[in-house]
Amino acid sequence: MRYLYVGATAELDDGVDRDALAAVRARMASDFEAEIREAPLPGIDFAYDAVRRQYGSIPVLDMLTRQCPADAEKLLAVTSRDLFIPVLTFVYGHAQLRGRVAVVSLARLKQEFYGLPPNRQVFLERAAKEALHEAGHTFGLVHCADRTCAMALATNIRQIDAKRAAFCPACAGQLNRRQGSKGQ
Repeated sequence: MRYLYVGATAELDDGVDRDALAAVRARMASDFEAEIREAPLPGIDFAYDAVRRQYGSIPVLDMLTRQCPADAEKLLAVTSRDLFIPVLTFVYGHAQLRGRVAVVSLARLKQEFYGLPPNRQVFLERAAKEALHEAGHTFGLVHCADRTCAMALATNIRQIDAKRAAFCPACAGQLNRRQGSKGQ
């Protein structure tokens, strides 16, 4: 049997970030109907770019590929660090399309990032949506035209808020076919 691993990078904050990690694990178990295992992960300070004051998600994915347990079908990392790829100002997460690893950043999912008062429920919902989105990519799902689907592209926080923490029927069907073709 192969498992879905969800792990926190070493620098994940306590409190509400740990609550988000728990919410992500629960959502992954429910939506992917799989056993979730915890993956202890190192920190990502090695990926820090001093000019941008952010962390490169490409080196993080490379590290996750090396850290991915042998019995893992997929590994999703959750970090509190702000991520980027060279062609974009930031990313909420990054995944290998049809690959084994993905990472979600909690940094821009918090209301406080936008100068607003904390809202735990909104934060946890955003974390679940982004975890589904990045995990969906690892199963081969691409961006969806349905703006309410978890697989819809989100380049700003309003677009994340407009999504549901669920796949649309078309994406759910693709996911079921892909998981079913592996004998799961």
